[in-house]
Amino acid sequence: MTPADLDKTAELTVWPSRSLGRSAKGHPFATLREALAAAVQAIEAENAEPWIITEEGDVLSPRWIRANTQSRALQ
Repeated sequence: MTPADLDKTAELTVWPSRSLGRSAKGHPFATLREALAAAVQAIEAENAEPWIITEEGDVLSPRWIRANTQSRALQ
């Protein structure tokens, strides 16, 4: 992932971590940067499982989001 990718569109889907059988709806974001910020908020506030699909079609898992949003490289 390059810094330019952070300014491309992305879709965030947040799954409740403890609610099996519930569906979740994706939410579009103007930038991957915004989607990552919302994903971090969901993790912290709801203990949720966010998944992001980038404009390029990459799928960012909750584990990837947790590991990479703690670094200054994505900010």
